Amino acid sequence: MKNNPLLELGNLLLKIQATDSKRRPIDLDRAVTRAYEAIWRQHKKGNKVIIVGNGGSASIASHIVADFVKNLNIPALSFSDPSLLTCLSNDLGYEKVFSAPIGVLAKKGDILFAISSSGKSRNILNAVSEGKRTGCFVISFSGFSANNPLRRSGNINFYVPSSSYGAVEIAHLALCHSIVDTLYNK
Repeated sequence: MKNNPLLELGNLLLKIQATDSKRRPIDLDRAVTRAYEAIWRQHKKGNKVIIVGNGGSASIASHIVADFVKNLNIPALSFSDPSLLTCLSNDLGYEKVFSAPIGVLAKKGDILFAISSSGKSRNILNAVSEGKRTGCFVISFSGFSANNPLRRSGNINFYVPSSSYGAVEIAHLALCHSIVDTLYNK
């Protein structure tokens, strides 16, 4: 097979990059460790995890929320309820579907996972801004362009160097599972 997608995906996972809030590179293993340590520390203080994403990233958000709640007993939520999404989109505009509920429900010390393949989704960037305003610790997951704005917005930023939605989404899910599994085995 000339271009084996599984082989390409395996190689892509080895190329994932992580940076801190000052855009300094972090070893991937260290970044995952910092992420789970922040989650565990904030959970012990009574904080929750909020996860936002669109499309396939929304599916990742829902999946990982279930893992946090079921496997780790860590309060977590995503905003993928159709009634909430359509109400906020209609009344406030889609660019505020995540930032509006974050403004109401987030508190200082909560953890915000912001997932966007392109790293340019306005509603995700607005969610990050609102999360920072409320004092959330932000962990971003992006792909596509190395210069995307989401990649520069979190306390920890995971970047997948690919322009393939499927590959980026699979890598984001693998990263999220790595964080959850590390917490589970702690």
